[in-house]
Amino acid sequence: MMDLPCTQWQDHVAQKWSGLDPKQKETFNSLREIDDVFKCALSLANQEDLDAVQLISAGYLAKKDSREASKCRERGNCSFKAKDYKAAALHYSQGICFAPPSSEQLSLCYANRSAALYHLQHYQTCLDDINRALNNGYPPHLSYKLQDRRTLCLSRLSVCEKTIKDPLSASANDDICSQDVLMSSNGAHRFGICPKVSVGCSEEKGCHLVALKKITAGEVILSDRPFSLVLIPGTEKVKGKKEREQGTQREMVLGTEHRRCHRCLAETLCPVACEGCSLSQYCSAACQQEAWEEHHQWECPLGADLTVMGLMAQLALRITLKARIKNIQIARRTIRDEQKMKEKYNPYLTVFHLLHHLEHQSAALRFLFAVTVATLYLKLSKAAPLPIPWKLNEASSASGGSTDAGDTESSPELWVVGSAVLRHMLQLRCNAQAVITLQEAGSQNSQVQSVEEIRIATAMFPTLSLLNHSCCPNTSLVFGTGKAADPCVSQESAGFNHRLLGEGRLDRGVTVTVRAARVITPGEQVLHCYGPHSNRMRTRERQHLLQQQYFFLCECEACSIQEDQRKSSRKDSGLLCSKCKGALIREGGSGFTCSSLTCGHQVSAADVNERLQEVRAALEKAVELMERDVPVEALHHLQRTRSQSGFILGEIHPLQGELADATARAYAAMGDWRNAATQLEQSTVATASQYGKDSLEVGQQLFKLAQLHFNGGARGPALSVMSKVKPIFSLHCGPNCPELQELNAMEECLQGLTF
Repeated sequence: MMDLPCTQWQDHVAQKWSGLDPKQKETFNSLREIDDVFKCALSLANQEDLDAVQLISAGYLAKKDSREASKCRERGNCSFKAKDYKAAALHYSQGICFAPPSSEQLSLCYANRSAALYHLQHYQTCLDDINRALNNGYPPHLSYKLQDRRTLCLSRLSVCEKTIKDPLSASANDDICSQDVLMSSNGAHRFGICPKVSVGCSEEKGCHLVALKKITAGEVILSDRPFSLVLIPGTEKVKGKKEREQGTQREMVLGTEHRRCHRCLAETLCPVACEGCSLSQYCSAACQQEAWEEHHQWECPLGADLTVMGLMAQLALRITLKARIKNIQIARRTIRDEQKMKEKYNPYLTVFHLLHHLEHQSAALRFLFAVTVATLYLKLSKAAPLPIPWKLNEASSASGGSTDAGDTESSPELWVVGSAVLRHMLQLRCNAQAVITLQEAGSQNSQVQSVEEIRIATAMFPTLSLLNHSCCPNTSLVFGTGKAADPCVSQESAGFNHRLLGEGRLDRGVTVTVRAARVITPGEQVLHCYGPHSNRMRTRERQHLLQQQYFFLCECEACSIQEDQRKSSRKDSGLLCSKCKGALIREGGSGFTCSSLTCGHQVSAADVNERLQEVRAALEKAVELMERDVPVEALHHLQRTRSQSGFILGEIHPLQGELADATARAYAAMGDWRNAATQLEQSTVATASQYGKDSLEVGQQLFKLAQLHFNGGARGPALSVMSKVKPIFSLHCGPNCPELQELNAMEECLQGLTF
């Protein structure tokens, strides 16, 4: 996903491209240097473009607004009355973001959020909000409410302190108190490449990683922080309790931007809002200050304009702002050289010299990127002045002599910024990395949860970007947000300096850890998957997508297997013949044929797709019934669907796995642990067929199965499943992941039982 500008802006730029005369188009198409492309776009950008951005951005809420703050507070009040205090806190936090500084609405939102936090037993943060409310003009005649709440919080905190000081005290408040105890870490976390791996460079492979020594499965290969990232709004939904509104059931839904820090992605119920706009919020004052110094002091005046221009433009701008002029100029003078990278590692040099594939991008896309950045350049030049560290006397000469583009006489440094932003925007199409997290799907009250991958941010990782692609990778990636993971790689790796440029505190932030998914032998290249995976997509589809987005023909091991070999060795499609129940084999794109020689029944692709859509619709209906807390009705609906789908879906088909998973959730909601476990075992078979028996996806299914056996008191089956799932989590996520900790706790409990 490329995170392009909004549709209205794309249409505006497309009209601008159509309006160019043939000679202008020919000139633009002939340009092969980014400086020249930016220079040309800057000469074409005008007031009409600025007006278009302003008109489109008017449809987005970005400024402080007391009326919007009041609406958010009312939504929070509805959730509070329904006793959904988490959703209430998030709505009040949204109101805080909209409320103007020192306004009555701000004080009211803080006061109301303190009430929600009190019910959530976050006593220290409740006290903080009480102080903020009083300091921002909370109505004096209502202040007694806050004083009473303060007294209650202090009494609760005193109980916590007593419990902590007396470890022999068996208090039921342990979980309550732990939420307000902040653990500090004295050790600095270090990031980089393990000494068993080296950086190689070649014309064919570019800069890449190669194993120097044998790397065992599960061993950490590298840990990295993003040079910069942008949170994706609205992709992760927080489901609150359902409320009755005008006789109908409604579910409160809040997006990623309302519950995560916009700098470190840590989850928070009480974010610190930016004082200048309603868009940005942070987990702490420290994150807010770091974001302000790094990029937000220039983003804030632009407001919704950056939303119009898309996540790629915003991330490209952040990368450039973080680098600063000095590093941009160093990068412009430095060739892409492996030895220089090793001698003095500068993460921005790695980012700057990533391939941008200017020559491979379509003319229309190049024009969209260039005009977007040129317009952003014009907006930025009028917004906030550059700080003193940006201004260098030699800026004009160091920028390649191209500072005559547009009106840059008074600020030649800004032109270097514009050219760098365009470069990074082009690079991001091929080098941006999605930050993924797992989110529970389904009702919060469900006894067994399905999980789904959610993309919460787009980032540029300097070291991770060195890994080339394979459709059957030998690595596994795990992301961390908020508090950093434990240090797990050596600092003596390939001559790298592991501390990232401009990085602040190292005890929080986004991290990625790459582990070996299998044994990697000396001389073997370290590879990860850019998206198209051999377990999930056919060869031609993968190669088409990779060629389209990354401009290379994949010839990895999975893609190199001849098509006739794939036909003889490929897995069952998971579809069954409606006549003999034999396996259906795909015949090109025309349809399917029964594998049984005595049958030979054929089914068109259109008929199969129609049946699958019917099953999918039925599954969605059943899930909706479970969301409405009617599991018995959902179970009957699922049973009917599965009996009908049995004529087309085999046990390894992914949709059959989803049906079994949903059926397990329905049984679990009814307290029928044995049947729930049986259904989840069937779902695991389909998951293993799709993703591989040692995949993290199978691990998640087995983890749920262990929970079901544990809840049902099935000691033997639970311990058996735990012995299978623990190596999977250790392989992909390391020995200290939360799932392993929970499994160890359940195992210890079960082993202590006597029968």
